[in-house]
Amino acid sequence: MQLFITGGTGNIGSAVVAELIEHGHGAAVLARSDASAALAREAGAAVVRGDLADLAAIRTAADAADGAIHLAFGNDFSGPDALAANIAEETAAIETIAAALVGSDRPFAIVSGTPSAVGRPSVESDPLPTEGPVGGRGATVTRVLEEFAARGVRTSAVRLPRTVHKDGDGGFAGILTQMARRSGVSGYPGTGEQRWPAVHSLDAAVLFRLAIERAPAGSAWHAVQDEGDAVRDIAAVIGRRLELPVQQLPEETYGPIGPIFAADQPASSAFTRAELGWTPTHLGLLEDLERHLRP
Repeated sequence: MQLFITGGTGNIGSAVVAELIEHGHGAAVLARSDASAALAREAGAAVVRGDLADLAAIRTAADAADGAIHLAFGNDFSGPDALAANIAEETAAIETIAAALVGSDRPFAIVSGTPSAVGRPSVESDPLPTEGPVGGRGATVTRVLEEFAARGVRTSAVRLPRTVHKDGDGGFAGILTQMARRSGVSGYPGTGEQRWPAVHSLDAAVLFRLAIERAPAGSAWHAVQDEGDAVRDIAAVIGRRLELPVQQLPEETYGPIGPIFAADQPASSAFTRAELGWTPTHLGLLEDLERHLRP
């Protein structure tokens, strides 16, 4: 299949493109800069020039493709208004891709996050949150998944955990590391007992491919390798490897996503592994941090 991909040159996207090409698929990657276009070409992908707001380019590329994968999201987390603008831009792009695929039974895998469940790890049948700082993303994915499955698009959601990592970087753990380097303290919000699920980006890439190849319309899947590492343990590894003190910090330190950072959100992927045959093989988060972080 020739697949149109948004976000195809980032940490996760570059792994997805490599996985697809390795398994005989083609990729056309949305690129907003010369640097991104060069990365896509080096990976063996075709280039679609434009950004997530360029709906005409997105519609044309999706219409010409055998399927699509959506990974892109704005990088401005400076406040609630910026986050809302990111979500609105993403929603328009997702709807544009889905509309281009109507009636074709072509696959469309949409990135999402794992939800939370009270007193247990979340599972694939749990609904995405539609309230809170990023609730709009959950509302969009849920609606598009159901609406366009009924309109002849083989929609699926690949739910990524809070940390998608590689070489000791990426995701929420990567944000903790960046903040530790800037502040001189390896901090964590809340009690530190809250758990974050994680996955290596190369394992996540395999699940995106499997979703494109096998997932039925309207399905959701969990790209979860580590069901839940305590945030205090993550901060402890970061502090030890960077030779910094470890301490609790106020939730407000983490800006508009502070409430998410402080939430306990373990997740299971047992159903995904059983149904799609997905088996993670790369380093877990704590070992990845231990091996690759340097002062």
